[in-house]
Amino acid sequence: MTIPTTPADHRRLDYGRQLEDFEVGAGYQHPFEVTVDAAIVGPYMASFIDATPLWSSDRVARHHGLARRPVPPHLLLNLGLSFSVHDTSQQAIAHLAYVRVAFPKALPIGGTVRGATRVLEVKPSGDGKRGVVTVHTVLVDEDGDRVLDLVRRALIRGGQLQARPALPVVPVASADADTLLGRLPVSTFADAVVATGPDRSFVPPLFGHFEDLRPGLTLVHANGRTVSESEHMQLSAICRNSHPLHWDAIYSQASSFTGERVVYGGLVLAWTLTQASVDVGGHVLWEAEWSDGAHPAPVQAGDTLFACSRVLAARALSDSVGEVILRHVGVKNVRPEALLAAGADLFTAEREKPTQVAEGELDRRVPEKVVEITRRVLVRRRSPA
Repeated sequence: MTIPTTPADHRRLDYGRQLEDFEVGAGYQHPFEVTVDAAIVGPYMASFIDATPLWSSDRVARHHGLARRPVPPHLLLNLGLSFSVHDTSQQAIAHLAYVRVAFPKALPIGGTVRGATRVLEVKPSGDGKRGVVTVHTVLVDEDGDRVLDLVRRALIRGGQLQARPALPVVPVASADADTLLGRLPVSTFADAVVATGPDRSFVPPLFGHFEDLRPGLTLVHANGRTVSESEHMQLSAICRNSHPLHWDAIYSQASSFTGERVVYGGLVLAWTLTQASVDVGGHVLWEAEWSDGAHPAPVQAGDTLFACSRVLAARALSDSVGEVILRHVGVKNVRPEALLAAGADLFTAEREKPTQVAEGELDRRVPEKVVEITRRVLVRRRSPA
């Protein structure tokens, strides 16, 4: 039997929001609840050579009081960011900045997360054609404790989304969504690490103890990473990122700032951090906070990523644990040592550099830079001789 249709029978629903759809203080409970089991973690981590033992060894995790190894923090970030795309940034021109990222509690593999986002700030451009929106996203586990706390900025198109469903998610006025975004007591795994100290029986790489990471040290990480087409799309699917910039070639021809699909920025950040982990991750005990992060340039399939790091500060917290602040930078299609040898200013944030320079002045911008972020981590101290 053929069912006749008319144009009135067809309806298109769009998600995300345009600038006029955002209201400061409004919040959205995201329509995802995901158990982050081995079927998610395994394929995701297969694309990252991550040298941090806490993310790969159940034995090390048990020493720190966990039932098993936790979900890697960069995967939690990508899940939280992707959850929020559905309700905030699916209409975005670009993700602009990681203002603050924290991981208050470890989520063991097999744990379940859900999330919500609140709008913190909306700043339209002078012509109203676009604007910058700042949002605060949290993921919580089954106990209601936060496992991710993310503040980020996105560049949003002006206007109002006409085809958005009126009530696609539970509104923020509900008790449940408000609880997700409220100030909840959390158990802080980082405090436990400092109190108990690291597992001295584990013997990871020789370099990368707290004592090795002295302020001012710059490390150029050796391995490059070429991004393949199918890989970045599969990883975006694993993380549930629904933005058509990463999926839809027809959409991207008209709406992408490159005219083509771009690689999801959270993956670029994760590749950069894991490239650095070979030199600085073997003795990392926990991720305390990330901040001042951005994607100054896009990455597309076929680009090759390289990473470098600089130690900004370090302080001892106990006899066995220290805190190190690192600045990580990812560049594309050129090795960092070539840029450094040419005098490039890699470690200053691109947003702090002038966009226009007078004749004869040096342009300090680095067009090859694709990600930058400051990272505060807890690091194992070297055992006394």
